[in-house]
Amino acid sequence: MHGPRRFLGELGLLEGQPAFAGAVLAEDGEVLAVPVAALRRLVLGDPALGEQILRAYLIRRSLLIGGGSGFRIVGSCYSPDTRRLLQFAARNRLPHRLVDLEKDTQAEALLRRFGVGTSDTPVVVLRGTDVLRNPSNAELARRMGLRRADAQRGVLDLLVVGAGPAGLAAVVYGASDGLSVSSVDALAAGGQAATTSLIENYLGFPSGISGAELAERSLIQADKFGVRVAVPACARTLRRRDGDYVVGFDDGVEITARAVVIATGVHYRRLEVPGIAEFEGTSVHYAATLHEARTCGASPVGVVGGGNSAGQAAVFLAQGSPRVYLLVRGGDLTQNMSRYLVDQVERHPRVTVLPYNEVCGVVGGATLEALVVANNRTGERRELDVRALFVFIGAAPYTAWLSGLVALDEDGFVLTGADADDSRSDDGWQHVSRRPLVLETSRPGVFAVGDVRRGSVKRVASAVGEGAMAVRLVYEHLSQENMSARTRPLG
Repeated sequence: MHGPRRFLGELGLLEGQPAFAGAVLAEDGEVLAVPVAALRRLVLGDPALGEQILRAYLIRRSLLIGGGSGFRIVGSCYSPDTRRLLQFAARNRLPHRLVDLEKDTQAEALLRRFGVGTSDTPVVVLRGTDVLRNPSNAELARRMGLRRADAQRGVLDLLVVGAGPAGLAAVVYGASDGLSVSSVDALAAGGQAATTSLIENYLGFPSGISGAELAERSLIQADKFGVRVAVPACARTLRRRDGDYVVGFDDGVEITARAVVIATGVHYRRLEVPGIAEFEGTSVHYAATLHEARTCGASPVGVVGGGNSAGQAAVFLAQGSPRVYLLVRGGDLTQNMSRYLVDQVERHPRVTVLPYNEVCGVVGGATLEALVVANNRTGERRELDVRALFVFIGAAPYTAWLSGLVALDEDGFVLTGADADDSRSDDGWQHVSRRPLVLETSRPGVFAVGDVRRGSVKRVASAVGEGAMAVRLVYEHLSQENMSARTRPLG
């Protein structure tokens, strides 16, 4: 409810998205219409009032998401395409609601209203009247105002592939320092950090900040300096051409740049348990955000993992769940989890830590009903009464698209600095009179930051620092490249 001297709108106004909420004037009054361009200038230029408006818009977006507002996805929760659309909407923090063909009595009436058969599902209903039949992620992104990747005219100074904290930092620092920059991500901006409910040890935020809010603020900041992250844009190839680098994407677009920052991050590994795949997307999740929490309701849940992501998920889910079981393969939480988080987990009355326990089976029909867990010391097995499972058991890097051009370690992580020195290719370094810089790969001008890099510190602040530092190294590379071009003999 709004009254005198209140302001309307939510985050979509600043990000070029369609309105997810309208307004009805209940009594006579006046409304001052502020053009979006003027609103953006105010938010970005006035530290006090701009922060107040931005904070309100971020909270309103969270309320819309938590309340299931926004567009509707009509389909079966067991359909891979339905799960794909749900994941894309959730990771991009787009307000939406699933109308499940298996459970929701309104589903068939909606389909009849729009003349859609069940074989055409899933469908996305926008603004109550516009229907998209099983749209691709790219089509839904376009209708939601997300930017697509376009082939650039000429050669960019810097292309950042991946928009987690490290990639977004490289974009902000690069663009603010005057480089021509483009940024892309295969799924959504924010990376794994955006699935974190609360980051409490990030410098400058004593009360903590959610990963989603950090991502949204970073996107607005990047846009301030003229860069919008293109989503979805999945990199498929990397090759060298005329001294520059060309990245090819799944839609055929190619972008050429003098330097590339690899910030594609990692994805959580799947739990190898018989029958678990049947519950993925409905009862088994690899992120713990408002979207996943909403599907759990007030049911007991299990969390697998012993790192910060698992601890943060357990504390967050305990806000609504009567019991959260944290299953840890080892016996010491402090080995991989921050001390402040260990204290929260151990003090929380609704969180039960089960050390030396692993999931070995699942029980259920349409949805998960119980977990079979085994103590890896005693071999004892038992069933846990849970209705959802959240998995955070380590990660594998996104590096297949590098086409063998960049040296990787045995686990697929990118080698940088001294680690990449022995893997330098002669053709790439013949005109470069230096060894790889600290974040540089086995190819001059190609840098890696964040979780995708071997030896990275798995902390958000470290990722942001690497992204900022990479821009300084890009400048060093470009200046040396310009000097080399001036002194290189012709022919």
